[in-house]
Amino acid sequence: MKSFEWTVMGTDIGPLLLAATEEGLVSVVFHADAAVRDKALGRLAGRLAAEPVEDSTGLLAEPIRQMEAYFAGGRRQFDLPLDWSLSGGFNRKVLGELAHGVPYGSVVGYGDLAARVGEPGAAQAVGAAMGSNPLPVVVPCHRVVETDGGLGGFGGGLETKRKLLALEGVLPEPLF
Repeated sequence: MKSFEWTVMGTDIGPLLLAATEEGLVSVVFHADAAVRDKALGRLAGRLAAEPVEDSTGLLAEPIRQMEAYFAGGRRQFDLPLDWSLSGGFNRKVLGELAHGVPYGSVVGYGDLAARVGEPGAAQAVGAAMGSNPLPVVVPCHRVVETDGGLGGFGGGLETKRKLLALEGVLPEPLF
């Protein structure tokens, strides 16, 4: 049976579950306490038709190193092989544009991102694509905001989105 490797790492926004296949990083999951971790691993096993194996061959060494550098403020862009098997069609097109077209320290509106992928009326569909992002942080859905300047939604919670945008200098650090 095929397998994928996983680990949980501590970050400034809480524990993150990272999972990788031979193709590359396949999933990042927020708030990965034991219950979230176990549920996410079960879901990934089903979607990938693969057995989860705790990081054993080092597939996650480079993703961990780059995540640590990002949270320490020393990395502005991820340079990792990604396994896009959990995303397809419109969602993958939007996530690809987000990954390559919205740099560190900047934001884009849902409607603007829809227009960039040739679907100017698809702001809500872009929101759905953000919600389905299997690789948050690396594919920076936290950089997508409402046109009026509101934060919009976020699968990791709005406090996590605020922290990521503050790390990138888009928002001020919280006072307390």
